[in-house]
Amino acid sequence: MNATNVTSNITQLTKFHFVNAYLVREDDGFTLVDTAMRAADDLLAAAQQSGAALRRIALTHGHGDHVGSLDELKDRLGDTVQVLMPDLDARIHAGEKVVEGKLPGSWPKLRTVTDVRLSPGDRVGSLEVVASPGHTPGHVAFLDTRDRTMIAGDVFTSYGKVAVTNHFQLRFPFAAMATWDKSKDLESAKALRALDPAILLVGHGPPVRDPGGPMDEALARAAR
Repeated sequence: MNATNVTSNITQLTKFHFVNAYLVREDDGFTLVDTAMRAADDLLAAAQQSGAALRRIALTHGHGDHVGSLDELKDRLGDTVQVLMPDLDARIHAGEKVVEGKLPGSWPKLRTVTDVRLSPGDRVGSLEVVASPGHTPGHVAFLDTRDRTMIAGDVFTSYGKVAVTNHFQLRFPFAAMATWDKSKDLESAKALRALDPAILLVGHGPPVRDPGGPMDEALARAAR
């Protein structure tokens, strides 16, 4: 697993060269945003090497490449870690039918029960929960209120150039293939751009500093 220190508070952890999780430092330890797949050992080691314990696991959405290590982490950490997932995606994992039709993407069966179902405006330590549905019904982004770094999940990717996941991209087609509602996804991308993040962090791809211009170009391509 590759570790990249993005800010003084956030470390990007990349597994299999294509899927990201994030350690977000708080006064009481770390919030882990997303869990990648088959990565529990690496994630725990990264937290230990950074000198703090994992206190929370906050998920942008419920796809398997983002929740794939959740059960093992919960088994290892028990009640010392709190699990937070967007409300609609948590309900999907609980077996509820919340939308019509078949959902694209991987939705693995989880043993872990979500402790907190997230809603827009909630706070997870220093992170503000921002609604960004479309890739999945309940997808959220997290805005670090300390410096406006945004963890955008799979609304955007950043391989080669920033792209909205509502349409096929040759460099990384899988996110678009897993997007549930492409029109909602585009509206969410516009909403995230309107928040004027200082740094854009995504589920797939490298960090993007001063992302306003690249996000604008991505939105223009996505709207064609």
